[in-house]
Amino acid sequence: MNRRQWLRSVAGGAFSTAAIAQEALPEHPRDLDYPKLSYTPPDPEQYRHELDSGAVAFLVEDRQLPLITVSATLPVGAYQVPPASAGLAGFTASQMRAGGTASRAAEEFDEEAAFLATQVGCSAGPTSTSASLDCLAANLDESLDLFFEMLKEPAFATDRLEISRARALQGLERRNDQLRSIQAREFRRLTYGDHFTTVQTTKASIEGITRESMQDFHSKRFDPGRMYFAVAGDFDTADMVRRLNAALGDGWPASPLDPGEIPAPAHDPRPGVYMVDKTSRDVNQSHVTLGHMGIQRSHPDKFKVQIMNSVLGGGGFTSRIMVRVRSDEGLAYSAYSRFQPGTYYPGTFAAGFQSRNATCAQAAAIVIEEIQRMQNDKVSALELDTAKNFQVETFPRFFATAGQVAGTFASDEFTGREKGYWKTYRERISDVSADDVLAAAQRHLHPDKLVVLGVGDRQAMLAGNPDRPEYSFEKLSGDGGIENIPLPDPLTMEYPEA
Repeated sequence: MNRRQWLRSVAGGAFSTAAIAQEALPEHPRDLDYPKLSYTPPDPEQYRHELDSGAVAFLVEDRQLPLITVSATLPVGAYQVPPASAGLAGFTASQMRAGGTASRAAEEFDEEAAFLATQVGCSAGPTSTSASLDCLAANLDESLDLFFEMLKEPAFATDRLEISRARALQGLERRNDQLRSIQAREFRRLTYGDHFTTVQTTKASIEGITRESMQDFHSKRFDPGRMYFAVAGDFDTADMVRRLNAALGDGWPASPLDPGEIPAPAHDPRPGVYMVDKTSRDVNQSHVTLGHMGIQRSHPDKFKVQIMNSVLGGGGFTSRIMVRVRSDEGLAYSAYSRFQPGTYYPGTFAAGFQSRNATCAQAAAIVIEEIQRMQNDKVSALELDTAKNFQVETFPRFFATAGQVAGTFASDEFTGREKGYWKTYRERISDVSADDVLAAAQRHLHPDKLVVLGVGDRQAMLAGNPDRPEYSFEKLSGDGGIENIPLPDPLTMEYPEA
């Protein structure tokens, strides 16, 4: 076959294949027929192991790559620290990694981890501390030694503490620079009030953290019997159980203090319009958040609220707030709503956007209109199906990898999620009706209790759009007026009088 004949043969085959494909394709993408999604979530009991110390481990083998990941979660967090010592939990966790151990200086620990190509870390949040290990399966022994040395016998080297302290103090000076961080901080203060999640570190609290205070916090809080492990990768399960038991039982005493209850906020948010004046010559936009208190994860309406919020503003480009604010009116690049139930206490409902100063009031009014419409009109069949199908069809993402399987189940056990949650997840989503969504909106959305927070150029936001005078923050505030929130001193977090 010469070159010309070969080209004709290839071209003929291509045309023939194209013709067959053309005949098989439907006239419109909506006519495509997909097989029904079939997926059975894994059973957590298949991977759950109780260790000798009382700790719990979820171990998921994955032999595809010679890698192993280990994470440990403990009930240690900022909620256990008095306000005057704000930052102690976070510093303790970070310095456990940075400050060396009883048997290795900080520099030696770093060099050994680098030589092994092993990543070791530790960080603390409001209600938990997480430690992590990523290593080659061939280096598991040496890597686990580093990991458990960090957890059990941190040295808290003073030179590393001073470096971290200096960085933290520099960060405090910039805490009033970004609109988004100001917005998050002040919205939480308005909704949660005086709560451990609203306590901010200060120059005094950071300077008060010492090697001794971290050692004391560690010795009283880090308990080998209260760890929740998620392990995934190239290992043998029985062998990993043996290794974890040996590491946790090697002369590691239990902590003398009970973790204690995580306190719920006692604040009753005051509805109204609030503004933080933060002008910028380079930015002509402001951030606006509207919201109120929400529900806990254990609430029986959780799935109804989840679908309701997806239609309202949590569903991306198909959600009502995004369509109205972005697509129809062109007032913002992105607009959203979040209704995230809290694990230990009620979460918050929040809707927000970033818009030009002159159009912030109009966009806020549209968001409120959409909240009210959710309470007055049933969602359409298309909206309901879109929201439910997204939740159902993306369900397998929670278990896409061995690491996600182990991590999901370890997190569930740590936070006390009800058993069988994932087994019935899709059915409970699918059972939500338009009537359920309407009832959830009427019970859990409160347009009369909204806290409206604007962060940006206050004068320009209040001036509004002269072409649309019917929209203004004064009208949104009613008789309550607009309350100004001054920026606090970044080092002391003391607020001057408004």
